[in-house]
Amino acid sequence: MIDFIEELRWRGMLQDMMPGTEEQLRKEPTAGYIGFDPTAASLHIGNLATIMLLVHFQRAGHKPYALVGGATGMIGDPSGRSTERDFLSEETLRHNQEGIRAQLTRFLTFDDSANSAEMVNNYDWFKGITFLGFLREAGTHLTVNYMVAKDSVKKRLETGLSFTEFSYQLLQGYDFYWLYKNKGVRLQMGGSDQWGNITTGTELIRRKEGREEYQAFALTTPLITKADGTKFGKSAGSNIWLDPAMTSPYQFYQFWLNAADADCPRLIRVFTLLSREEIEELERQHNEAPHLRILQKAIAKDVTIRVHSQTGYDLAVKASEVLFGKATIDTLRTIQENEFDVIFEGVPQTNVSRTDLEAAKDLIDLLAVATRGEIYSSKGEARRALAQNAVSINKQKSNETTALSDLEWLQNRYLVVSKGKKSHLIRLD
Repeated sequence: MIDFIEELRWRGMLQDMMPGTEEQLRKEPTAGYIGFDPTAASLHIGNLATIMLLVHFQRAGHKPYALVGGATGMIGDPSGRSTERDFLSEETLRHNQEGIRAQLTRFLTFDDSANSAEMVNNYDWFKGITFLGFLREAGTHLTVNYMVAKDSVKKRLETGLSFTEFSYQLLQGYDFYWLYKNKGVRLQMGGSDQWGNITTGTELIRRKEGREEYQAFALTTPLITKADGTKFGKSAGSNIWLDPAMTSPYQFYQFWLNAADADCPRLIRVFTLLSREEIEELERQHNEAPHLRILQKAIAKDVTIRVHSQTGYDLAVKASEVLFGKATIDTLRTIQENEFDVIFEGVPQTNVSRTDLEAAKDLIDLLAVATRGEIYSSKGEARRALAQNAVSINKQKSNETTALSDLEWLQNRYLVVSKGKKSHLIRLD
């Protein structure tokens, strides 16, 4: 059994915590939660940093709750934003909630044990509360002065903040109060940008309970940024999602594989479950041979397997070998029919009809005419490339004498044409 706070400290995952938090966690198994608003159909790797808080929390013997914000998702959290979020329809929110529920089950243990993870949806308790009822339940206990002092509010006052967004911290605070009263939850966790919202909950609990001392606690983890200070979690301007339909296992794996050396010590501590000894040994090996990208490969393997399964990881590695590594014709032969679309996603592709293939007289015709100039714009260009030994078919060098009848169509319909380091997939219709 690990010590939760000590685990967070050595991993660099502890930003702030209220006084008494560490004592409470060492005194007895404690219930704690993190909220996830369903603003998209999938969580992304920014969310994964906070999911890892719940993972370590459960590994330390405590009871994790994952709150899906079916109610608060209708408003949107103003924290860290300069503009108001677009409102989502109830149908979209329900779809997003189900996707998030399914993803969280991959990381947390849901069973009959004492510290089994549980999921809750704040729509279940907000749907029965009237506006006037909520003002009496929560609004009378916190002053406007207290709420305006929060950073998430102060930063937006100059650009404009709607009453809807202003009320968000009160709704999140009431979430904590409801879980405290009905589930015995004593701790809320989240990213450091959530500190104001979380402490609103601890204050609401204290005031509604009429206590001088705090009965509930708060803990946050640092937001993940790159060594150069830029935001972490995007590739080419897009989020890296946990849903394979939104970010393929190959793209996911490549994201971690391309991490900068300076970022890896932080990433391997936050996103993997490797021990301190394992991490320090990997760092030693990496420092001796940085060109082998030992840390990047270790992070990519650990995280891809936990997010996408061993099968997803194996496919991502195979795709990397095919597109960038030293794959051979034997490697290509192992690609199954249903794997081609995944492996060659983003690679230029050309469909060739059987009629056009039969009309081609030689390899030059295939590469320039049957493919409609999409690989080589002219027969002359194709002929020069073949003469310069610059073309490979299925990872094997080809030239003008290569007969069409000698080509091996993978799965009876694919050819992988390599022009230098760039690949092009021919698909036989």
